[in-house]
Amino acid sequence: MTIVPITSPDLDAVEVSWFSALCSDDYQFLGVPDGALRSSWDHCSDIVKTAESQGFGNILCPSSYQVGQDTLSFVAGCAPITEKINMLAAVRCGEVQPIMLARTLATLDHMLKGRLTINIISSDFPGEKEDSKFRYQRSREVVEILRQAWTQDEINYQGEVYNFANLTTDPVRPYQQNGGPLMYFGGYSPDALDLCGQHCDVYLMWPETKEELAGRMKAVHDRAAAYGRTLDYGLRCHVIVRDTEAEAREYAQYIVSKLDEEQGETIRNRALDSGSLGVSHQAKNRELADMEGFIEPHLWTGVGRARSGCGAALVGSTDQVLSELESYQKMGMRAFVLSGYPHIDECKHFGQRVLPQLKTCSLPHAYGRVPAETPLTPLGAGVRR
Repeated sequence: MTIVPITSPDLDAVEVSWFSALCSDDYQFLGVPDGALRSSWDHCSDIVKTAESQGFGNILCPSSYQVGQDTLSFVAGCAPITEKINMLAAVRCGEVQPIMLARTLATLDHMLKGRLTINIISSDFPGEKEDSKFRYQRSREVVEILRQAWTQDEINYQGEVYNFANLTTDPVRPYQQNGGPLMYFGGYSPDALDLCGQHCDVYLMWPETKEELAGRMKAVHDRAAAYGRTLDYGLRCHVIVRDTEAEAREYAQYIVSKLDEEQGETIRNRALDSGSLGVSHQAKNRELADMEGFIEPHLWTGVGRARSGCGAALVGSTDQVLSELESYQKMGMRAFVLSGYPHIDECKHFGQRVLPQLKTCSLPHAYGRVPAETPLTPLGAGVRR
């Protein structure tokens, strides 16, 4: 039985996603920039194509103000070079006026023929510092406007930040039906949990002990239940998988063997979410870990020494990593967003060892969002007025 009721209790498969390093987050040695792994179109699109060829169902495309690839531009560029893999585009709510954001997302969804998913982000904008409650109110309004754009004939919205009246939704109707692209969300504050509980589809967590993850799932479910809803749950985590546990642990130490701690701190602090509650929990994990950085037998916190946000990796043999993922699945997780260093190499390690042993799915298809034929939308096969 799952930890809490979930939206997809009968789904016996999981969506397994990889990660494209748009924000200069690819290394052979953590904290040591490598020109061959820089965030360029060539490199990041190669990560996407490798993940698709390995059989991953989705790929997270992050957002941050760092030298690298703009998220929505990158997703658009991937449409003609991919056929099956979904694109999980990080959207920092408020950066783009909500109606035009809805139009951009509808365009992307049609370009991808229903392979678009959205990761809702609520952190500060570059050069600004806003009160948390305002940021989440702004994000709530953006999400509610998107929901109207994807489910109604008109947008009529009166909020604290945005006001729109009598806008036809013809220009913003997505390819996906029955609610539009799925919304994935991660956040730890009370305002974050409330927004996710009311509006989002998949709650993504960063790696912690299973006890902590179970408590987080219960807290989010309580908020969703208050709105008469359930959610699905997922884990954003790094992986190091080898034929033996010893090889995996040796590689974990290898990738931090050249890390300068001051450089690691600089990398952590420059992220837009560096002061968030979630990041503080990842730092706490490192404080509680053993001398080798493990907080559970196969959960290694060393990645967080040179990275803000998700800061731990599953480390072990093929069978050990598979067993860990299966235990998360039993808890009620239906999505895994994975990564490793370097991203292409580790994508292949996981794709060849673990992925063939998992029953996988596309959550947009499982939710019935993707039509069998081009929908009757103005951007699809419908009438343009």
